[in-house]
Amino acid sequence: MLRSYLDHIAVTAPSLEAGTDYVCRMLGVSLQAGGSHPRMGTHNRLLKLGDACYLEVIAIDPAAPPPDRPRWFRLDQPDPSCPVRLGAWIARTDDIEAAAKASPVALGGIEPMSRGQLNWQITIPPDGDLPLQGMAPALIQWPAGMHPADALPDSGCALVCLEGFHPEADQVLRLLDAIGFEGDFRVFNLPPDQKPYLVAHIQTPSGVRRLGMPLN
Repeated sequence: MLRSYLDHIAVTAPSLEAGTDYVCRMLGVSLQAGGSHPRMGTHNRLLKLGDACYLEVIAIDPAAPPPDRPRWFRLDQPDPSCPVRLGAWIARTDDIEAAAKASPVALGGIEPMSRGQLNWQITIPPDGDLPLQGMAPALIQWPAGMHPADALPDSGCALVCLEGFHPEADQVLRLLDAIGFEGDFRVFNLPPDQKPYLVAHIQTPSGVRRLGMPLN
């Protein structure tokens, strides 16, 4: 039986500095250095949110050569009305091929990826877009016994829950059921004329803070 879990959330930004400033301002904590993704021409910074769970700020790396394809997480097509945003979330699975096949929404091809000594597989749409405007997770599979959160220091932060707001909430719920998702991801309907968005409720040393639209 398929099982998947919330692995991490991604804040997309026009620069690593802008994304880091946003997270630090909203949560009142510092981020850790991440690294570069050579195949995508991007880099990140990280924040531990619990066991096998973290936040990443991800942006185009100006020092890296551009890839020969669109970058992931819609980084080549940012929303001008909200260039820094909680833009995506990623679900961990032990059988990425079966989970991607089971999804009623196309999540993209399964591609190998790396950052430093880390290697994993992840679903990426060929056009770099976000399925269901970011409400559908990217699927990720780490090698057995390996997870980047294990190497991150305790930040005093923990993800309480993630919320998704979408005009077709039922479609999101069907996807989650198909991939056997287990976790506190709550989905709410929006009027058809409103843009989908994510909100993360995060326990910090200063109390529970909210990260994401429309509270930027």
